[in-house]
Amino acid sequence: MQIIDGNAIAESIITELTAHVSGFTKQKPVVAFIRVGEDPASVSYVRKKQKTAERIGIESRLHLLPEDVSKEALFEQIDVLNADTNVNGILVQAPLPAHIDETETFNRVTPEKDVDGFNTLNIGKLCQEDPSGFVACTPAGIVELIGRSNIETEGRHVVVVGRSQIVGKPAALLMMRKGLPGNATVTVCHSRTKDLPSITRKADILIAAIGRANFVTGDMVKEGVAVIDVGINRLADSSKKNGYRLVGDVEFSSVAEKASHITPVPGGVGPMTVAMLMQNTVRAFQAARHE
Repeated sequence: MQIIDGNAIAESIITELTAHVSGFTKQKPVVAFIRVGEDPASVSYVRKKQKTAERIGIESRLHLLPEDVSKEALFEQIDVLNADTNVNGILVQAPLPAHIDETETFNRVTPEKDVDGFNTLNIGKLCQEDPSGFVACTPAGIVELIGRSNIETEGRHVVVVGRSQIVGKPAALLMMRKGLPGNATVTVCHSRTKDLPSITRKADILIAAIGRANFVTGDMVKEGVAVIDVGINRLADSSKKNGYRLVGDVEFSSVAEKASHITPVPGGVGPMTVAMLMQNTVRAFQAARHE
């Protein structure tokens, strides 16, 4: 059984991007972050993204808006960044307050700067297998993990547990696309799927993105399965300094006994999401500057 080291693979991508960006002599890529409110997880995520950008040589700009910001004021900020020719990528950190619609917000970001890959046009390009679009960072990271771990996908049965716009749906599209990693037969399961274990046990590759701690157990998978655990769940743990521990959607101990490959939580998919955001930003810069 091989534990897929997401930290190491993400580090390789960051090293590659750093070398690439160092060759840009006239200008450097610029990514703008919009954070609404002071949600601790959002604060942490944005800080980590900014630090990674700095390492690579990407300039980051942070725009902070209050929790009670109006939709009009948020959209005005997005419009300013859309019009700024020096800004290559725009990321609106989710989750947003309940009074602001996330899909409408993501669609406000011009597709050419949508480095999160959530704009309807970019999702459509993914459906059409148009490489000029941006793919959402987490599923893009999943594909990189699979590819760089030499996990065969052609003709294999991939089961995706979860149908979100952010992970499940784009991951399924990537796995069924023509080319590698891809060319797989894909089944998408969700909260309304009947007899889920009978389906997950048929998976050659299982992508778990359902948002439930330790949901997938050893009796739900077959021998030799490759498991990509997208979940990040906090469980109370008084022995930890911060009072909780992170676990995935997969019960690691029981599933690892059967798996040929498995990602840990933390240290699996998470670091890849940040790395792919940076890769998308560099691509956006190159498209705008024709580098």
